[in-house]
Amino acid sequence: MGFEIFLSPPQMGGNEQKYVADVFESNYIAPLGAFVNRFEEDIKSYTHCSNALALNSGTAALHLALRVSEITQGDFVLASSFTFIGSIDAILYQGAIPVFIDSDLDSWNLDPSLLVKAIESLPKKPKALILTHLYGQCAKIAEIMEICKQYGILLIEDAAESLGAFYDGKHSGSFGEFGALSFNGNKIITSGGGGMLLGKDKEKIEKARFYSTQARENLPYYEHIDYGYNYRLSNVCAAIGVGQLEQIEQKVVKRREIFSWYNMALYKQTESQILEFMPEIPNSRGNRWLTTLRFLDAKINPLALVEFLAQKGIESRPLWKPMHLQPLFRDSIVFSNGVSQKLFESGICLPSGGALDKNAVDRISDLILDFIKSC
Repeated sequence: MGFEIFLSPPQMGGNEQKYVADVFESNYIAPLGAFVNRFEEDIKSYTHCSNALALNSGTAALHLALRVSEITQGDFVLASSFTFIGSIDAILYQGAIPVFIDSDLDSWNLDPSLLVKAIESLPKKPKALILTHLYGQCAKIAEIMEICKQYGILLIEDAAESLGAFYDGKHSGSFGEFGALSFNGNKIITSGGGGMLLGKDKEKIEKARFYSTQARENLPYYEHIDYGYNYRLSNVCAAIGVGQLEQIEQKVVKRREIFSWYNMALYKQTESQILEFMPEIPNSRGNRWLTTLRFLDAKINPLALVEFLAQKGIESRPLWKPMHLQPLFRDSIVFSNGVSQKLFESGICLPSGGALDKNAVDRISDLILDFIKSC
């Protein structure tokens, strides 16, 4: 089905084409190059993280964070259940055991009280927590950090969706030992694919860099004492990323403006307790990568709304199906309160691309209101 309005399409418009032309002129297409180094430096400057490693995906970043932390076969790794599977794939790559933690309604992100319950209930101490900042909105990071510190749990932030999100003036992904960013085609900035590993320990980031280039020893010939991966970002992709990152603050402002348009257009429904938008926790600024809401009236079926909008040429999407409800993880360990399942069954992601104007948002909102009336 063809869409007139997409959920979150790429949006070029700065120096991306110029920088790609510079790459072609240099003939240094891949695997590395000046723009890879520049992209890492620019990300460090924006996030105020001391170390950054450009990679081909956010999943690769999470995987390397676990690898250099010596998470291995049979270790418990706690994780947000309400997330994209890339957060969990990294755990499986290491042969570790994911333990899923449900969300709370205050943030739609990981519930700190359930985190404590999980840590104290498991038969052995979990080694790490992968905490997702969902849809670009910060989790309760201060509280979760304190819990991890108290119990000696390694904190890894999945900030794949939250570039440009801050809590207490600090960028998401900069609180834990590691953070992971994504530049997939639908993210707030894109390099056509790609990711970044952030970290506090330079030695560990350099070890991750070593693993990301097939673990080749520093010799004039190919020597391998350990195994690695083909995880590095190309110079062409990095050039696009540099151009995109120059516009990050404008992109966050626009996404937040789109959210405010939806909020205004659907205001009467929020007042009448028909629906509510994803909350933004105090002392934070989310990037509103996607505007998301849930319906409080059980008669309103979000899957039917997705189909209704698709018939009008508008792409939307249900909220993430929680990991503990996926067939792959039917036998998993989960600490659940039913919140993420409720969100999945009642929620929807609305078109949020940076090129949307108010007329388009009003049109989408009018269609949502028509659909609500028909229920």
